[in-house]
Amino acid sequence: MTTPRITNAGGANPEVYRGLLTLSNAAAKLGVPRTTLLMVSLRASQINGCSFCVDMHWRELRDEGEPDEKIFAVAAWRETPYFTDAERAALALTEAGTRLADRSDAVPDALWNEAAQYYDEKGLTALVIAIAAINTWNRLNVMTRQAAGEASQAAAEASAKAAHGLAGTGAR
Repeated sequence: MTTPRITNAGGANPEVYRGLLTLSNAAAKLGVPRTTLLMVSLRASQINGCSFCVDMHWRELRDEGEPDEKIFAVAAWRETPYFTDAERAALALTEAGTRLADRSDAVPDALWNEAAQYYDEKGLTALVIAIAAINTWNRLNVMTRQAAGEASQAAAEASAKAAHGLAGTGAR
């Protein structure tokens, strides 16, 4: 296990933290199911190696009632029967939007059009915002070596409370 380089890059600057929360929360208001957005966050976090966010988002998915088999299979979503076609399109868009440098046409029309079969313009906007936001959170956490543990568990609990209108901010 690594030691964090700084306490928390987002938390060290409240203005940045609030801005990132605003961005993250904006996606949730555009009609895409919360569980889909959480799968997007989990998948991008797996790709980016962000243990803090992986730990947070699997917990959130569990709190939303997703079965363990589905949560554990997010990394292998193509090879498992647990995902809807809409979720698969969102996960494919997540991978492309997270791995922008992996191909000359980062998000090919065919991939975008597949997602557009399941999500209207607001939904596609939600996915793009969610993908951009989680990649920002991942980069802050990975570069400063924020690790899974008590803080990520507390963040998941606060997010679940906020999502269900109980309290908290949904903080990372």
